[in-house]
Order: sequence, then C-alpha cells, then structure tokens
Amino acid sequence: MSDPEVQPAGATLLDHDVVVVGAGPVGLLLACLLAQDGIDVVVCERRRDEDPRSRAIGIHAPGLEMLDRAGVGAAARSASLALEGGDVLSRGRVLASLDFSAHRSVRVLPQQRTHTLLRERLQALSAGALRPGCSVRAVRDEGEFVRLAVDRPAGRQEVTAAFVVLADGVHSTLRQELGLGWRRRPGCAPYTMADVPDPAPGVRAQLHCEPGGIVEAFPLPGGMRRWVLRGGGVHTGAEFRAAIAERIGRDPEIGDDVRPTGFVAAQHLSRTVVRGRVALLGDAAHEVSPIGGQGMNLGWVNAGRLAAALRTALVEGEADLGGYAHGALRAARAAQRRSAFYMTMGAPAQGVPLAAKETLIRALGSGPLRPWATGLVTMRGF
Repeated sequence: MSDPEVQPAGATLLDHDVVVVGAGPVGLLLACLLAQDGIDVVVCERRRDEDPRSRAIGIHAPGLEMLDRAGVGAAARSASLALEGGDVLSRGRVLASLDFSAHRSVRVLPQQRTHTLLRERLQALSAGALRPGCSVRAVRDEGEFVRLAVDRPAGRQEVTAAFVVLADGVHSTLRQELGLGWRRRPGCAPYTMADVPDPAPGVRAQLHCEPGGIVEAFPLPGGMRRWVLRGGGVHTGAEFRAAIAERIGRDPEIGDDVRPTGFVAAQHLSRTVVRGRVALLGDAAHEVSPIGGQGMNLGWVNAGRLAAALRTALVEGEADLGGYAHGALRAARAAQRRSAFYMTMGAPAQGVPLAAKETLIRALGSGPLRPWATGLVTMRGF
C-alpha cells in the first residue's frame, strides 16, 4: 500500500488491503477506484483469456460518471457511439419518440472494448494487480481479516486481506458457499440476439412492441447493429431473419452466416450484500435483466459506493460496510422494477391487452410525460 494513512490501525500484516474476485467490468472499475486512492488491491480472475461473448453495450449517464471517476471516461466517449434517442413502434406505427439530451446521453460500446479500457487503466495504476488464471476456491472471514484459498499456475496458496469483494457473476459459487442467499425477483423471459453489419447505420434505437413480442434494434460503433428478439428456439441466421421480418413487416437484412445467441433474462437479488469483511458486487449481488441495459451501469454505481465504504473502513480500522449494503440493495430493487416493467411491455399481446399497451406507450411519449419517460430509460435517479 502506497498511502500509509490507509493502513488499518493495529492490523495484522496482510498480503493485501482488498482482494476482488472476478475481473468483469464491475470488478475492474472497483479496482481502478481503489488503486487511484493508493489502496493495495488485486483482482483474481479464473479466466486466462478475454471473454469473447457479446454482452452489455449501453453506457448510461450514471455509468459514464463512474468511468470518468476511474479515468477512462474520455476514452469511452471517443470509442463509443452517441445514441440520440429511440422510437417505439407497433404494427407499422410510431407510438413514441424519445430524444436523449447531452446531459442524459446514452453511449453504445460493446463490453469487450469497455473491458479493455478498464484493464489497461488498472495496469497503468498498479502493474500486476490483475491476476488471470487465479481461482479463489474458498473465503473465510477470520474477524480481523479474511483468508482465501487461491489456485494459481504455481499451485494452491493462502492469501490474506482486510476485505474481499465477490464480483464473480450471477453463478458465484462463493456466494452460495457463504450462504448469502439468492432470491428470484419478477421478470423472466427467453430472448435471442445477434450483432450484424448494418447497411444503413444510424444513431437511434428502435423498439418494435409487436403482437408476437418485442424486437429491439440498437446501432453499434463500426457500422454494426444489435438485434434482440423476444423468444427462443431460433438457431440460424435464416431463422433469426425470418422471425424478425414476420414481426416487423420488413427484411432486417441479416445474413445466413449469422449465429444468433439465445439467453434467458431473469432477475435475482442476494438477501444481503455484506457479511463481515466480505462484500458482493455486480452480478454476484444482483442479477438485473439486460432488457433496459441497466445491469452493468448499476454495478458501476455500486462500485463507487463500495469504494468509498472500503476506504473509510481501512482508514478507521473498522469492518463496517453497512452503508454500502443499504444503498446497493435499494438501487438494485429500483433497477429490477424498471426492468420488469420493460419486459412486461415487450411481452406478446393480442386484442385488448395490446391496445392498452399501445395506449400507454403513446401516453408515455406525449409532451407532459416525455421527460419522465426519457429519465426512466436513461437511469435518472441512480
């Protein structure tokens, strides 16, 4: 640790101040925030290589603020596409149009690129802090510190730290072993998506709330577009194109060589995100449906909360992270309520339910409610 003021008073000589388990974008951002404060932090990541999957793409204003704090906001702005707004359609008609002002702008950047920016930033702040091929097998809170059993290429070893942060994702085995609980929350449905070349690149999203279920189209940097279809059972580019065309009434121009990816959007919340000197963060603490693009941004906001709580605890020599827990759980519940609403609006509907949904969308896009609706989809209040 480079800052002697952060040394816990009377603490046992430990290997590190903080160990972060999981090097996703949320764990990396937390590590950057801590390293900037001179805190000795390491990030253990079981993967040796980059995650090739196409995942989160939306960076909302609260998330961009956290990237600024971590020192990568300018680079993210330069590499991303600024989404100017979105149109909600149904049965060939535009029901609502939202415009994102500069203050509430939404940036679009594939997660792989965001991850690279954060990884490079951490390397610049603390060379060697990121440790790929390092798998944490067990965590034990000893009261005054935390002991970890870690598998590294050289073999198994014990590591000690003042605090441990589990940012190892939805399927965290450590969360389960610690008995922190995992409760289902409203909102669950299958989806299929693919990123494809866009013959007519734009800067607006389109949400087709059709009788058969929603179809989403988001522009990406580099002349690409992400298509998301509610429903599963679609395995080829031809099937994906046909399913979208049937719903929106036009050819989406998706090639046969495209390989769509199916996933289930679900929502869960840990019963608590802090136990002693162990904290949960990001998807390990709360699974938020990707519909609405809130999950990664929420994780970043909570990383800011946790970084402040950890610094205070290290300076004061205490183990109290309760302030982080309260704010993180409250924000997660709010994000999950919004995502559940988005998923309900995108569900298949016919007859009176469809007409009622279209009426509601028109109302949300009307003059008096448009600012509120824009704030809803751009994470105002987080």
